[in-house]
Amino acid sequence: MASHGTSHAVGERALTDFRTGFSGGVITPGDASYDEARTVFNAMIDRRPAVIAQCETERDVAGAIRFGRENGLEIAVRGGGHGVAGTALSEGGLVVDLRRMHTVTVDPGGRTARVGGGAVMSHLDRATEPYGLATTGGRVSTTGLGGFVLGGGAGWLDRKFGLACDNLLSVELVTADGRTVRASGDENPELFWALHGGGGNFGVATSFTLRLHPLPVMTAALLMWPPDAGPEVARVYRDFTESAPDEVGGGLIYLTGPPEEFVPEDMVGRLCCAVLITYAGGMQEMRDVAEPVLDLDHDAEMITELSYADLQCMLDDPPGYRNYWSAEYLASLPDPAVDAFCARADDLLVPSPSQHVLFPQGGAVARGPAEYPVPWRRAPWVAHPFGLWEDPADDERVRRWAHDVRADVAPWSIGAVYLNFIGNEGEDRVVAGFGPENYRRLAAVKGEYDPGNVFRLNHNVRPG
Repeated sequence: MASHGTSHAVGERALTDFRTGFSGGVITPGDASYDEARTVFNAMIDRRPAVIAQCETERDVAGAIRFGRENGLEIAVRGGGHGVAGTALSEGGLVVDLRRMHTVTVDPGGRTARVGGGAVMSHLDRATEPYGLATTGGRVSTTGLGGFVLGGGAGWLDRKFGLACDNLLSVELVTADGRTVRASGDENPELFWALHGGGGNFGVATSFTLRLHPLPVMTAALLMWPPDAGPEVARVYRDFTESAPDEVGGGLIYLTGPPEEFVPEDMVGRLCCAVLITYAGGMQEMRDVAEPVLDLDHDAEMITELSYADLQCMLDDPPGYRNYWSAEYLASLPDPAVDAFCARADDLLVPSPSQHVLFPQGGAVARGPAEYPVPWRRAPWVAHPFGLWEDPADDERVRRWAHDVRADVAPWSIGAVYLNFIGNEGEDRVVAGFGPENYRRLAAVKGEYDPGNVFRLNHNVRPG
């Protein structure tokens, strides 16, 4: 899936001038490290940038943007490189690669963390772990923090602590004209509002300050059944979750039975229905709260107390696979919706790391600030087809399954969607990600900070 960016051969003189005074690394197609530097999480994305600027400082970021603009290069911004659409790369363009900027500074007294724009979740989670503090992160440790937070940020802790953007206290941003601006509740408040879900449309975020919460221990329970038990399990799980305390997270997941000790041999490598319960607290509390689900006659069980940082690594998506994801946000989950969702699990590619997921929302997500451009927060459920596979011959099959999942649950959809969960599904879906009124307001902010739409490789908001 090559991008049709603006491809330019960059002159040696321009490159030499750029390298002078640039403290990071400048990589071009002839370099030994080039292929590694251009690899992103989704193996379907195979783009060849003209220049990869591995920034170490804010000044590097500003210099890279200036160099890209002066040489007519399309600019991509790379944090974790985890986004399914592969917009962290530009074909023939410039990549502003932030991965060296991953420092995390924790203020345990103030319960805040200052995080570099190139950090992934594990950088933050491991830094806060010694203090018994955490904040809502992505559901795996390899997710890039920047794109995650700027897109809204849903994870295992969101029902307890809100979305990641609800915990955002300030952002430092390098704009299209190379200025550094700070956005917070009292500095550039309109930009700060836009950064709560508006994505990377307004500049390159070089650091974030996030609110932390006490979280000394987590409990995780993974229970598994044969797939034909799915509809009954899903109904019990739905009823349990809709009245569960905010400490409960997790999801209902159809997946390939993993080769783990707790999984019976006849379930390994086959389609299974699973419930993951995450609990912000100790094991006995979790057992008391989750009794309705634990009492179901399951075939496999793994229950453990662990740190949040360890939970984040437990379900890390393996790199090197082809990826296609989508999502539909649901106003309710009546029995017909449950049946439709469960029936489509038969189309899941097995064996593969693909997952057919129902995530609950509610709790602090639903109670969070209504003014931010994340209208999907009001949906109590999300259906999330999450495809990972190896053989290009399966590309069309997985895409069709993802779209069929959406079509099956469309009667209950609210229309809004979390853009971090989808690839390029057209401009209508981008507008649906923010809501039409929010989109217009975001376009005005875009017009102020990036009138030339330099930062367009994203779920793009056009300048108003």
